[in-house]
Amino acid sequence: MTEERVKRKLSAILSADVVGYSRLMGEDEVSTVRTLESYRKVMSDLIEQFRGRVVDSPGDNLLSEFSSVVDAVQCAVEIHEVIRAKNEDLPEDRRMLFRIGVNLGDVIEEGNRIYGDGVNIAARLEGLAEPGGICISGAAHEQIENKLALRYEFLGEHTVKNIAKPVKVYRVPVGPKTTRSKEGDEKRTKLKNWRWTALSATGAMIIIIGVLVIRNFYLPGPPIEPDQAPVVSDVKELTKTIAVLPFDNLSPDPEQAYFADGIAEELLNYLTRISGLEVRGRTSSFSFKGKDMDLPTISKMLNVDYMLEGSVRKAGE
Repeated sequence: MTEERVKRKLSAILSADVVGYSRLMGEDEVSTVRTLESYRKVMSDLIEQFRGRVVDSPGDNLLSEFSSVVDAVQCAVEIHEVIRAKNEDLPEDRRMLFRIGVNLGDVIEEGNRIYGDGVNIAARLEGLAEPGGICISGAAHEQIENKLALRYEFLGEHTVKNIAKPVKVYRVPVGPKTTRSKEGDEKRTKLKNWRWTALSATGAMIIIIGVLVIRNFYLPGPPIEPDQAPVVSDVKELTKTIAVLPFDNLSPDPEQAYFADGIAEELLNYLTRISGLEVRGRTSSFSFKGKDMDLPTISKMLNVDYMLEGSVRKAGE
């Protein structure tokens, strides 16, 4: 290949793969293949609707290319929404979740294929995303920060395999309340009004955090199954992961639900300051509020080593 024949271009790359694919195949190959083919057809249709194209789909992976980062991220969000709805029709142990990574970068085009760091970074971002989640690069974030009604959580700079410079990584929370709305803004305002009270209550819970930290760093976590291991690890040591579930309101006053949410949110914010501890975002953790699901199932869906839950009860004033 001579330099003159190399065609380069700037593209938005979306890379997606199935969470726990080996386990699903081991339990029921036929069912897994059928579900994957069905979901892949849905994803391909959505990619086309958002003016993208499928580049390759080896195994449980799907690689696609867009001329716009806005289209790529909107497509990623829509994919998760549609897949979430389709999963409702399946037994919990047969539901299929995807991780998605989106990057904006320079790629080499050869025929219908694309190559280069732009593609590799998208694949690494996919490996950093939580089940049913999306991670985007700093380059992609710069293009869409003020163009989409989405929230972005900065996860720091990550050194990823075969990429010379650290990559800025952002999580895009997805779920029923992905977009900003007037109702959501009003709720956040109400939560802020409760926050000063929650802060004082949080002081009494610092012991909980202390015990939690000791457990995270001095006690071994649960074993990681081969299919759950990071596809491409970007850290020298496996980072401990934790989710703070929404606290239950045990008071007869329904208004205390905001107080319970405020305490859980403050604890989540404190935990994010602990080095070496990766905390799942509020949107992901709070999506299980009010759902009758056991902790092992939630832990598996969030892909975390530890979970923190609690309750709040009002006594007098």
